[in-house]
Amino acid sequence: MQKTIVIGVVLFIAVNACIKNDHIDTEPPVIDLTYPATFPTNCDTLYFGETFTLKMSFSDNIELGSFSLDIHHNFDHHSHSTEVTECNLDSVKSPLNPFVMIENYQLPAGINNYTINFPISLPAENGNGTLDPGDYHLMVRLTDKEGWSSMKGLSIKILHRHP
Repeated sequence: MQKTIVIGVVLFIAVNACIKNDHIDTEPPVIDLTYPATFPTNCDTLYFGETFTLKMSFSDNIELGSFSLDIHHNFDHHSHSTEVTECNLDSVKSPLNPFVMIENYQLPAGINNYTINFPISLPAENGNGTLDPGDYHLMVRLTDKEGWSSMKGLSIKILHRHP
């Protein structure tokens, strides 16, 4: 009886060890900033009171899931940049009324390539008055269906146009 159980357990382990699961996703998604129409890119300038179109190419080996966008001030010159190019930064300053945007977006189900062509409006002011111009970070985090993620951090300027 024990011999039969041992043989059964060994056989079970051997069979399960031979079964391959080719559907396990171990690769993070890709944010391609070399896509020709990418905007913004590192060191670009955006303007309060205007709308810009976020353009980036996303891909994954199996299936994309969602992306998030985070725009916040860089008045203290902290770094999230994933790019090699260094931008000219304004002097360090304390924020008075900085712009902040943190949004999450679902991507269409069942796709592994997607090009974002997404309008984003930058208000000129909020309930506290005119928004602080200067150095900002634009961070994009892309997550695939399995939960793997990648991030790109861009240094940008957001200014007010003067008539």
